[in-house]
Amino acid sequence: MNVLTIIISFQFMRWADKCLSSMLASEYPTDLLVIDNGSKDGTVAYIRERFPEVKVMENGCNLGFGKANNIGIHYAIEHGYDAVLLLNQDAWLDADTLGKLLRVAENHPEYGVVSPVHLTGKGDGIEKGFSVYTGQKDMGHLPQQPIVEVPFINAAIWLVNIATLKRTGLFAPLFYHYGEDKDLANRMAYYHYKTGYVPSATGYHDRENREENRERIRWSEYVFHLSEYANPNYSWGMAFAKGILAMVKKALSAAVRGKIGDAAWYVRQACVLVGKSGSVAKARRMSKHVDLKNY
Repeated sequence: MNVLTIIISFQFMRWADKCLSSMLASEYPTDLLVIDNGSKDGTVAYIRERFPEVKVMENGCNLGFGKANNIGIHYAIEHGYDAVLLLNQDAWLDADTLGKLLRVAENHPEYGVVSPVHLTGKGDGIEKGFSVYTGQKDMGHLPQQPIVEVPFINAAIWLVNIATLKRTGLFAPLFYHYGEDKDLANRMAYYHYKTGYVPSATGYHDRENREENRERIRWSEYVFHLSEYANPNYSWGMAFAKGILAMVKKALSAAVRGKIGDAAWYVRQACVLVGKSGSVAKARRMSKHVDLKNY
């Protein structure tokens, strides 16, 4: 299979050498495309000088994760690639990982997303987010089967066939940063594709030192409920309940516990979601009637 690795960069210098060098050392060959979202740290010039074999596109501004990846996926479609590896700028792979992912994906076409085990940047344990999504906590006791189905894995390291994306659509414009991968995974499920990881394959995601402040946590919670509201696997009533009424329920719970500030925040976010109902309805229609020109 002809694979294009797509990396969205923003202030990439901290990880550029590890990330790009790992893919250039891949035992299975892959072309590399870096799409830069307006870095100000010399990222573009550095890549062009240090890694001339890497294609770079400059957006000039931060388009967000989903929209920038869509540019890369459209490029892959136009240039006849069979699959894309979506790789975070703060992630890298072992030399044999891409080959392992491709072999499993070929043998298990029912999987829309195939990912390796995500370790920390130091490689000393399972990355926290991956552990939450998969239930795996001990790198010494991983399953023995070729691939393990899970409800979701974040898009730090996703291998996806182009044929699958043509059927499911790309990252929805409804999401700017966070939530877009959950939304696409929901659409994968709508079209009867599974999400899974390969226990024998290893990647690294260097985010253990990322600050998890209150603002970031709240934003993640908001986009989760937005993805529930837009989930095409739900009826409108169920989507409203899981997206908006769930926020109202959390507001009531916070109020009962005397956390008035939290209660007010949940009410405001529920109102924001109600205000997005038109955009959510459009996203749900796009999910069920895919036209790649919309992405």
